[in-house]
Amino acid sequence: MRRNVIAFLVFTVAAIAAPVRAHHGDADRYNPEVITVTGTVVELQMVSPHARIVLDVIEDGKTVRWQAELGGPQQLIKEFGWTPATLPKGTTITLIGRRLKSGAPYLNLTERANIVREGGKEIYRTANFGEPAPKGPKGTLAVTPPPN
Repeated sequence: MRRNVIAFLVFTVAAIAAPVRAHHGDADRYNPEVITVTGTVVELQMVSPHARIVLDVIEDGKTVRWQAELGGPQQLIKEFGWTPATLPKGTTITLIGRRLKSGAPYLNLTERANIVREGGKEIYRTANFGEPAPKGPKGTLAVTPPPN
């Protein structure tokens, strides 16, 4: 009986923890305002849970390696028709997204984001691109309390 209870508890904890670990918010890691970065693609990584673009950006005469996190590869395939060949090495792109608060060369492109290839062809745009940053504590939306 005791073994059954322990097995049940282990199974329950694992079942609850898996979905929690599987998806996460940005945990207030990114600045609420977007920035624009232009660079040359080093690699497009179509991996789960988040695809990434690795690019070289010239900053103050020096090359800085940036990474940009997108949604999952299945989303990119379904919504935008991306393949691993969408961004070949050497392609110049401009990204608009949110930078890590630490200042590290890393962008989040999962909301209020846009990607444009050299020549002006837009290849990625989130539904809320161009909207202002949310207001309120820790970047959350300001909510008006209901009337009493």
